[in-house]
Amino acid sequence: MSGDLGDWLSAPVSAAPPAAGAARLGGIDATGAAGAAWSARPSPGGPGPAPGSRAERLARDWPLGDFIELGALASSVPCARYHARQILWEWRLARLSDSVELVVDELVTNAVAASRVLDWPFPVRMWLLSDRVNVLVLVWDANPEPPVRIDPANDAEGGRGLLLVEAISARWDWYAAPGTGGKLVHALITR
Repeated sequence: MSGDLGDWLSAPVSAAPPAAGAARLGGIDATGAAGAAWSARPSPGGPGPAPGSRAERLARDWPLGDFIELGALASSVPCARYHARQILWEWRLARLSDSVELVVDELVTNAVAASRVLDWPFPVRMWLLSDRVNVLVLVWDANPEPPVRIDPANDAEGGRGLLLVEAISARWDWYAAPGTGGKLVHALITR
């Protein structure tokens, strides 16, 4: 897949964590994508995304969203899986739980490993987005090195994570995160 997320996702997602009181779309800072602050669920007559803007398309295409920030710790992986399971249950998308949990496991494992080799272990950030049918998993880490999909030897104990992500997801890719550095890896899980 190419590094251009815009080919299949309406707008890049900011890798910055949601700020308290900032305009958010289900926990995703939409100010960078829209160019202006807005509320995903405005009060009647209140502000909203500019019609036709990237943020308006993001809100329309992925109305359900969740964000969690995790430490660069091995224990973050099962926490991320459990969090994803509970969010999908809340969204009534439990039928996708097994696939989403496996993708979350692999992407967060890779992000934790990538973060731990840095001089300072930055947190790992994970977003879940849904259009009420499909789920988009996005995982950010501060390491700018691209993820590498390898074909491990049959007797290798590791190295199959991105192969699994590729097999489970309809598509996956990554891009360098603008503004915050690092990278954002994303995978689309469909029914």
